[in-house]
Amino acid sequence: MIKHNSLQHVFVDSFPSKLEPGKLYVSFEYGSVAHCCCCGCGEEIITPLTPTDWHIIYDGATISLHPSVGNWTLACRSHYVIRKGEVVEAPAWSDQQVAAERRRDGWAKAAYFGTTQPASSSNMGIAVTPQKEAQQHLLSGNLGWKARIRRFWKEIFR
Repeated sequence: MIKHNSLQHVFVDSFPSKLEPGKLYVSFEYGSVAHCCCCGCGEEIITPLTPTDWHIIYDGATISLHPSVGNWTLACRSHYVIRKGEVVEAPAWSDQQVAAERRRDGWAKAAYFGTTQPASSSNMGIAVTPQKEAQQHLLSGNLGWKARIRRFWKEIFR
């Protein structure tokens, strides 16, 4: 069930320590987008902007995020699309569908980065790593934003 049906985008250099529900924070400096889960559970969602992960479309007034946001590692397991600032609930996925997408994602990353094997689940990023762990790299600790983001990306592509 989606509680937040629209998101107001905010361009930021770095994410605030506490994300506000109903806002979509876009940081080009860190190549990431952050928001509170649209189901209202309060979890903070980070989507990296990379050629093999998410991308945004900014039409001058609204933001669209592609592909969908599937929070498979969260208790809520919410799934939605952010299209022109509006949140559209998407169908739930089975564990088999999630596993198939993770395999496809691993092969896409391997093809893009020119490796012969897909990344292991420990370094494939948000799509595989539990979001809580990824968020700890981005939203907590005593390191500065640049250091946290660098460490996060190094762990994904090691």
